[in-house]
Amino acid sequence: MQDPHRRVLVAADMESYSGRNNVLQYRAQIAFRQIMGDAAAQAGLDRIDWLIQQGGDGELAILPSGTSERTVVARLAPTVDRLLREHNQGLTATARIRLRLAVHQGLVHLDGANGFPSDAVVHVCRLIDSPQLKKALRAFPDANVALAVSDSLYHEVVEHYRDLRPEQFGEVRAEIPDKGFSATAWIYVPGENVRGAPPEPDMPTPTPTPTAGQTFSGITTHGPAQFGNHNEMRNSDG
Repeated sequence: MQDPHRRVLVAADMESYSGRNNVLQYRAQIAFRQIMGDAAAQAGLDRIDWLIQQGGDGELAILPSGTSERTVVARLAPTVDRLLREHNQGLTATARIRLRLAVHQGLVHLDGANGFPSDAVVHVCRLIDSPQLKKALRAFPDANVALAVSDSLYHEVVEHYRDLRPEQFGEVRAEIPDKGFSATAWIYVPGENVRGAPPEPDMPTPTPTPTAGQTFSGITTHGPAQFGNHNEMRNSDG
């Protein structure tokens, strides 16, 4: 086993991929690869040297040694968002492509027999699959990208260099209970203020607290229509 290498990791995943028919999946895969390649080039990143583990609806990428974490965090998501905005013009909702991105860094073994053994790889893959990131993308239907960065990258890169406005990141606890995963992450949606966003429309509405007094249901009154001492009530069964 070779020594591990510290690398920047990028995971990408397409929203609602499995709901597309075969033709739309085929087209989406072509568009995904083209957009990721163009975005990397325009952000100043050399995708040719990325080690990529592909999936039909996304990918895991191990970036080359010496890659600027600042460049990846600050430029990749906004560039992908702009390219997707151009691509999605005039498309139906089922044909549109919207992506979740996650960025982390850590030690990675590059000589694994069936992938890349690494806690950092597991971490970025859990971030991309977290319900919290999926909800963030759903909360902004006009957005094209939702980005999650790990807690360490947020504090070391976003807060210090402010290429993206830190106050527009929302702190979440990314959790996948059945995988035993729970970690702080920071979510950013280009052009939106995640931290100031209202609750999701599909979030349950809190049950109102009953006011003091008596509550009656399933009853029929006979006589004066008022409740109080000496009034007679009978239920609807008689």
